[in-house]
Amino acid sequence: MAILGAFCFPGTGHLNPMTALARRLQQRGHRVILFGIADTAARVRAAGIEFVQVGAADYPMGTLRQLDEKLSRLKGLNTFRFTVDRVKNHSRMVLRDGPDAVKAAGVGAMVVDEADMAGSVAEHLGLPFVSVACFPPLLADDTIPPFCFGWGYRTDAIGRLRNRLGARLLTRVAKPIFEDVNAQRKVWGLTPLGHSTDALSKLAQITQLPEALEFPMPNRPSWLHYTGPFVDSQVREPVEFPWERLDGRPLVYGSMGTLQNGSERVFRMIAQACVGLDAQLVLSLGGSKDPAELGELPGKPVVVRYAPQLELVKRAAAVVTHAGLNTTLETLAEGVPLVAIPMGNDQPGVAARIAHRRAGIVVSQWRLGVGRLRKAIDAVLRQGSYRSAAKQVQAAMQKVDGLERAADLIESGLGLRRQGDPARQTQRAVPVA
Repeated sequence: MAILGAFCFPGTGHLNPMTALARRLQQRGHRVILFGIADTAARVRAAGIEFVQVGAADYPMGTLRQLDEKLSRLKGLNTFRFTVDRVKNHSRMVLRDGPDAVKAAGVGAMVVDEADMAGSVAEHLGLPFVSVACFPPLLADDTIPPFCFGWGYRTDAIGRLRNRLGARLLTRVAKPIFEDVNAQRKVWGLTPLGHSTDALSKLAQITQLPEALEFPMPNRPSWLHYTGPFVDSQVREPVEFPWERLDGRPLVYGSMGTLQNGSERVFRMIAQACVGLDAQLVLSLGGSKDPAELGELPGKPVVVRYAPQLELVKRAAAVVTHAGLNTTLETLAEGVPLVAIPMGNDQPGVAARIAHRRAGIVVSQWRLGVGRLRKAIDAVLRQGSYRSAAKQVQAAMQKVDGLERAADLIESGLGLRRQGDPARQTQRAVPVA
């Protein structure tokens, strides 16, 4: 039984897939310890995962909510700049507190979120690690737009130049992160990182993005692996919902996630856009507000602070979303088409992939209006082509158990032996408990 240390960015869109993956590795007989800040402890432990706190001085209880509330009010490039600042501060803490915590826990190998810089901790300690992408993977390929741009797919000279310029812009914006990380790597005698992909594992880069939702990539590197959603309903906290209020009309489920969801204007637009459609709207506020704060919305939708998303998506005829990867994958896993309103960070890139596969319609936040949104929602409800495309992605996703495939790749990359599997030989000296 290997002792695996896991690090991930402290956000719902990262914690849900990482705890699901940790549970699957535990089921295979490994001991998994997730290192995180105080605000994530209860959620990790509720999922049955061992937790070790880091960053006690920097991130006392309640810090995460304050940061999330600030992020919820931002848009576009300001969102990305704020996220860069958060990653920089989080990385500084991980590089400071991570080595001692990992050594004290007796960890022998690591699983690291691509939004976390703990790979440098693994290098410093001489531990093997694999990288896990909870968003579209970081790539050094100019045929693919950088993960946070909503650009369409094109491989001509202009498209590739555009992608290279986008990558340079990201490198410039993310410079503060790498300055801090490289300063610590210099102290540790490690080679400086020149590009975001330099921080990733050379053993395996595993993304929960299904290949069926990715742009074509003829020259995909051998260490990059597309799997499927990391979803485990057991890691989700039970959520009460007034099921008796559903009236049998086609269901439109609207959610702007748990982070960038603070715009009351967007929720009101979604409600107004559904007025007159033969559909019932359910709006999840993602914890950003109490439904009473919004008052009565047009069309009298069912509005809740939190929703049992997995259950509602199964009943939905369409989903209106910010295009967060987890919501997108959970929706397409049910073959449901989407209307995407990307707000920032990786969401434009996810939305571009939805549009490329024709599994939904993207409405830019900069051109968002009730009429445009109503037209998009009506189209995905009435035009069978969107549901057909979503079903095609669903069919491709159903061929791969994302968690099982990811666990296989982690064991293979780290040279681990599954408990009760004597035929699999360990290739590295990974401590066992």
